[in-house]
Amino acid sequence: MIELRQATKIYRKGRIEVKAVDGVDLKIKDGELTVIVGVSGSGKTTLLNLIAGLDTPTSGSVLVDGTDLTKLDNEQLTLYRREKIGFVFQFFYLIPTLTVLENVMLPLVPLPMSAKEKQERAMRLIEAVGLADRINHLPGELSGGEQQRVAIARALVNDPPILLADEPTSDLDTQTGDQVVELLRRFHAQGKTLIIATHDERLTQIASHLVRMRDGKIVEEA
Repeated sequence: MIELRQATKIYRKGRIEVKAVDGVDLKIKDGELTVIVGVSGSGKTTLLNLIAGLDTPTSGSVLVDGTDLTKLDNEQLTLYRREKIGFVFQFFYLIPTLTVLENVMLPLVPLPMSAKEKQERAMRLIEAVGLADRINHLPGELSGGEQQRVAIARALVNDPPILLADEPTSDLDTQTGDQVVELLRRFHAQGKTLIIATHDERLTQIASHLVRMRDGKIVEEA
């Protein structure tokens, strides 16, 4: 289970304080498909970053399977992200000089596996997202939807139990976005806890757990 207790994140811009997340209490059960919806600036991306251990709350706590992330040092947080979290970012963040296969293999670099094992695992994910015929292509040679599928494969190559997706459809046309969502749902059906942050109201229809945010606060939960 993921649990946030009065989690608050304040960013300071000069003398101005911005509460990106403001006193949030939230529980997400294992295996849920949670959709966090809100306009730009509502706090949903910051919330994902807190769950991912990419950011720490100014106050309050974030617990994952009973472990308080605010108590972990940098090395422990790195291990947590490696073992627990897959993150699909809005802008893909693929390395432009690496092939599809090399991009997906990146998270495996520090692991004690043979090169053959790493390649075979990456290939399985690339095949699962339908890009077996693109393994030697560079990101610049792919469409936006294909790049997002590479990003999903990379996020899942370590077989994390939690998959976070930040605006995974925002830079895609409707049809391609729908294909990406179906791909995410397919992996969720295999037992992943899936959390999607989005401004797209259509995605509220797929949620087993809906969270609506405004001005850093949860204003609706169902």
